[in-house]
Amino acid sequence: MLEDEKAVLLYRIMQFLVEIGFQFREADLSQQKTFVPGIAIDRGAFLIDRSRLLYPGDLLHEAGHLAVMTNERRTRIQGDAGKKAAEEMMAIAWSYAAAVYLGLEAKIVFHEAGYKGGSESLIDNFTHGRYIGVPMLQWIGLTAEEKRARELGIQPYPAMIKWVLE
Repeated sequence: MLEDEKAVLLYRIMQFLVEIGFQFREADLSQQKTFVPGIAIDRGAFLIDRSRLLYPGDLLHEAGHLAVMTNERRTRIQGDAGKKAAEEMMAIAWSYAAAVYLGLEAKIVFHEAGYKGGSESLIDNFTHGRYIGVPMLQWIGLTAEEKRARELGIQPYPAMIKWVLE
């Protein structure tokens, strides 16, 4: 991806995340160990080091982690969002829904350098309607699977009822 394309994509993602309530601060993260290059979390706000950010889609994934937490917990997060398996699956599903909403290809969030070599499998599953993590997103009220969406008269996942848990 060319630097100009990367900058435009990052701007578009950040604009969406600001619209749904997230905050950003530019930061020099060269002296800080980060889970994802160029991204850290400080009490629920994103610290972004554009010179170190390799994949703009990583920002959607990290936002997915924060989006599925209560606000009280979100504002206590420092560094990275943690490693709870259920939250990881919800973040994966959330980031795909965000990519669809933004009209981005699945490979933007499921890039080849992430997901421990499983990005192609995630792309295949999500693009063919085999969604992991969606039952949990439904359980916390962020989206609805097809059957429940019909009952509610709303669009099913990947459409979202709301983007952030309150």
